[in-house]
Amino acid sequence: MKYSRNYKALIAAGSLAILLTGCLNPGGSDSMKRMDHSMMNHSKPSQPDNGKTASNSKTEKTRILTGNEFALIAVESNQQLSTDVTLPVWTFNNSVPGPEIRVKQGETVKVRLTNRLPEPVTIHWHGIPVPNAMDGIPGVTQNAVQPGQSFTYEFKAEVPGTYWYHSHQDSVNQVDRGLYGAFIVEPKDADKVDRDYTLVLDEWMSSGIPETSNSTGMSEMSGMSGMGHDNMNRGDSENHAESNAAGNDNQPTGMGHNMSMYDLFTVNGKSGPLVDKLPVKQGDKVRIRLINAGYLSHQIHLHGHEFYIAAVDGQPINHPGVVKDNLVRIAPGERYDIEFKANHPGQWLIEDHGANKAVAGMKAVIAYEGADLGPDRPNETANLAAVDMDRYGQAGPSSFTLDQKYTLEYTMNLNTEMKMGGMVYTINGKTFPETEPLNVKKGDTVKVRLINRSMMDDHPMHLHGHFFQVLSKNGQPLQGAPLIKDTLNVRPGEEYIVAFRADNEGNWMFHCHDLHHASAGMVTEVKYTDYKTNFKADPKAGNMPE
Repeated sequence: MKYSRNYKALIAAGSLAILLTGCLNPGGSDSMKRMDHSMMNHSKPSQPDNGKTASNSKTEKTRILTGNEFALIAVESNQQLSTDVTLPVWTFNNSVPGPEIRVKQGETVKVRLTNRLPEPVTIHWHGIPVPNAMDGIPGVTQNAVQPGQSFTYEFKAEVPGTYWYHSHQDSVNQVDRGLYGAFIVEPKDADKVDRDYTLVLDEWMSSGIPETSNSTGMSEMSGMSGMGHDNMNRGDSENHAESNAAGNDNQPTGMGHNMSMYDLFTVNGKSGPLVDKLPVKQGDKVRIRLINAGYLSHQIHLHGHEFYIAAVDGQPINHPGVVKDNLVRIAPGERYDIEFKANHPGQWLIEDHGANKAVAGMKAVIAYEGADLGPDRPNETANLAAVDMDRYGQAGPSSFTLDQKYTLEYTMNLNTEMKMGGMVYTINGKTFPETEPLNVKKGDTVKVRLINRSMMDDHPMHLHGHFFQVLSKNGQPLQGAPLIKDTLNVRPGEEYIVAFRADNEGNWMFHCHDLHHASAGMVTEVKYTDYKTNFKADPKAGNMPE
């Protein structure tokens, strides 16, 4: 089962951790206690609060919801992911992904979350600038919603674009189980498209090891801090070389961290032949919104057509250039909107590329209506170049420059280390909640240097509540269109400079969106020193923000 992914590597990783910890980190018992949450909630789902078993329930097809008031119910179910794999899942409205929510720019949105799961949940609106109280972070902006209880989120959808929502309570496990969905803010004035499709990408473990749990839902092994989902390897050195040769990010990312256990890749909760076709007519203008809800990067190839990247993380690209047979590299938490003209009748694949065998399941067919031609052939191992976003599009008006004066400047060294009895992920040598926050005041301009000192780990860094502009990569200013994002993948050895304006008061998380890394320490906060919150954390709520 997907959420049981940690135990295959447990013994081997534990041996490594014990060996290295004896050399690198004698002591540290208090820190180990703080990290116990990384092993929580891997247990087999129990009964929801209505007392009805979910063992025989089946998920429904993901619906598209429109309007401005919505109800989301978190409930257990079972989903057929491929022709021979059905897994227990946690859902919003009995589907994975949850309902695709579509609203109009400027609308005030209300979403009532009702929790019928055996554990607390929240909803975070990933990338959407919401008031701090609506950010969905347990223990920071709200108490986690308990089983049988409800919470209403309300905010104004002011910035159009492609976003998504997901639980931020014990998110490494709850997102992994299926608690996510797409959220689209449609602009007031924009060029119309004839077809508008959303593809949510994810990875699963096709089989698992049964495990027992105590009454709190915690794994009985939770005392083995740092020994859970954090201790995984993304492949061996041979696979690493193959991945690089294929231009693929599905590569090893750290000692003892075997992400190859994710052996089933899905599009909208389905793999291989179960993925719905995307019908088009000749002459259609087609938009495809790619959302990465998983923990691996994916390299997406559109066959048979020229296309352009219209937006990244929901933000438009200035005069995007037309490309063909280039990969679109999308890291965890990122979104890419691509557009193309349907001018090549047939059936064409849009597919993941890489050396991992699981990429074969992450493909959909773009099917022209009335076309008798069969589908083209997959070429997921082909060595194709990825679109270089550092040089993509045309330069235009920019909010920030490298040489302007900033109110504040910060450096965030991102690293993989052995501490606290296992593998942890640090910011400036510390793990959350010991990491130093970025203290700002409203109106400040902030420049942040992000440096990945991990030898093999990607770190897709996500800032809540704000957009930032990417100014440079490895010391070189970006040459293309201004690149505005909320999630930026920093690969091993890379250094980026980004800048943002402190224009949304509150306490905001800034963390790696490989949620294994966040749960093992790679989290900090942007804290407005002139902001006072009325929220008080309930120590009995079981709040788990990482």
